[in-house]
Amino acid sequence: MQKPIVAIVGRPNVGKSTLFNRIVGQRLAIVENIPGITRDRLYQDAEWSGRSFTLIDTGGLDFYDDTEITGNVRKQAELAIEEADVILFVVDSRAGLTSNDVEIARLLRRSERPVILVANKVEQFDKNDYLEFYSLGLGDPIPVSAAEGLNTGDMLDAVVSRLPAAEEADSEKDIIKIAVIGRPNVGKSSLVNKMLGQERVIVSDIPGTTRDAIDTYFEHSGRSYLLIDTAGIRRKSRIDLPTERYSVIRSLRAVDRCDVVLMLIDAVEGVTEQDKKIAGYAYEQGKASVIVVNKWDLVEKDDRTSDVYTRNIREELGFMKYAPVVFISALTGQRVIKILQAVDSAAENYSLRVSTPGLNNLVRDSVQQNPPPTHKTRRLKIYYASQSGVKPPKFVFFINDPELAHFSYMRYLENQIRAAYGFQGTPIRFLLRKKNKEE
Repeated sequence: MQKPIVAIVGRPNVGKSTLFNRIVGQRLAIVENIPGITRDRLYQDAEWSGRSFTLIDTGGLDFYDDTEITGNVRKQAELAIEEADVILFVVDSRAGLTSNDVEIARLLRRSERPVILVANKVEQFDKNDYLEFYSLGLGDPIPVSAAEGLNTGDMLDAVVSRLPAAEEADSEKDIIKIAVIGRPNVGKSSLVNKMLGQERVIVSDIPGTTRDAIDTYFEHSGRSYLLIDTAGIRRKSRIDLPTERYSVIRSLRAVDRCDVVLMLIDAVEGVTEQDKKIAGYAYEQGKASVIVVNKWDLVEKDDRTSDVYTRNIREELGFMKYAPVVFISALTGQRVIKILQAVDSAAENYSLRVSTPGLNNLVRDSVQQNPPPTHKTRRLKIYYASQSGVKPPKFVFFINDPELAHFSYMRYLENQIRAAYGFQGTPIRFLLRKKNKEE
């Protein structure tokens, strides 16, 4: 299900990042100790009153500084505004109304997006120090103190009330939904056009839920697919960004809606920090994935090049070792046909269920072969395991104490399950539940 996007905008030093941290902190998200996931993002999932959304932090907007850096920040913020479902416009109640606030308000009115005016740094709510912001013509300012967390609940209630209606579950169960994601200029458009051009069996073009995007249905070898539009596919963005700071926003939307992610890597440049951020989001959302190394025709090769390159990818994207790696050239069409073979396998494993007796026999044998280590004279005991869901596959372990389940030992059990059942192309999730032996 696609998550709505909420963008935080405002001039410099009004407390946007403090508000961002306050909102995502209230979600109390668990951070997994897995190497390779970059966490210094300007976007993060948040939740309030049962509604999930993706929160975007933006740089400070300054319309009176003509330097190249501020111009780039302004373009990046405009992209965030273009993609947002709701905008939090943050102003500084201590500093009062400024000319930059007025210019930002004009920009937001032109965007025709729902705007919530947030008067930050309010310390005494009975003094009405924020009333001058009514002149911006954006409705009632909501006074908050992001630093102290005061009145942010009322602000989030206003956000949730303006989010688009939650989408219903997708009934097209037999269609594999594919999102092609990656940094700008890695060849997403070329790959999509090559895939569609080779198949030549396009059923229809329908408007997608992403603004100005097209979702394309096609068939190959008797199977149906939906190719989900992301930034750069079949059209150029209306905003020419010299930087990549917000290039991931449309990719986030596509990832939320897909079954299988095609994560494009530039063979010449290798894995970058931006690649880690984009791939990390796909992993955290539990999506099946195929790593596609494009522009392979531009790399000087010998008989070991692909092996060396694959090992490097496994090191840089350590959290996505389950994803197959396909080397292609979207320009020439070299090995593009192998992508759908990898997609079919990943999608099948994404929905794979295993038998409960077979799973428990495997777990019992794995524990006997390599018993859990002791911790302060106590040892992890696994009483029972069962699969609780798919997309991605989820397993529940009933154990004596979750604190005894060390990360490295659970990774060992994951490796044993993968060795027995495959699950190539999909993450798998473990849920630990405390039970005593009698239960």
